[in-house]
Amino acid sequence: MKISEVRPTYYQNRRELVDQIRDLHKQKEKAESAYRVTGDSKFSDQAASLELSIKATDEAFRENQAVLDSIAEQHAAIWNMEVSKQQGDAMKEEMENMGKIMTVFRRLANGDTVPLSDEKKLAEYDEKMYTMAKNMQAMARQLEKEHEDHDSLWDDEEKKEYPDPGEVADNSEYTGPLPDIEIPEVAPAEGGEAVDISL
Repeated sequence: MKISEVRPTYYQNRRELVDQIRDLHKQKEKAESAYRVTGDSKFSDQAASLELSIKATDEAFRENQAVLDSIAEQHAAIWNMEVSKQQGDAMKEEMENMGKIMTVFRRLANGDTVPLSDEKKLAEYDEKMYTMAKNMQAMARQLEKEHEDHDSLWDDEEKKEYPDPGEVADNSEYTGPLPDIEIPEVAPAEGGEAVDISL
């Protein structure tokens, strides 16, 4: 299953388990309070039974949380891997771009002709470098040698579109175990619901 499909199930389990733990604690407090006021052992037994239910629910919560932690770790690892890949591609592209800039500079400095789009790229990269290359081009053209005409180094390039790392991570298959977390059924304690004995 994809991470985006797995995660909601375990988040829902966590919400239910948290609600159940809160409810059990409230019931246990009422039973303990009723026992302190009345001294009736049925309330003491009910509190003990509720304590066992709390422990079982806590254990289910911990098991569910371990799965959620594993899902989050895998999601983060895939996200980071995708970001690193995109950064590596961007760095490689930038180095290739730098090589092309230097080639345009060299060609201009030799007195050769390059497309205006390539000259513009050099000017956008570094105005001083562009001015120096144009001055060197003018001097080289005064010499009695043949100069070349070059095609653009950027003509056939398209800007790469990268996927959102979060979407890549969400749509990756989850590889960990997916236990079926059973939310413990809480049977009414012996003697029924704790009575409200507020004075």
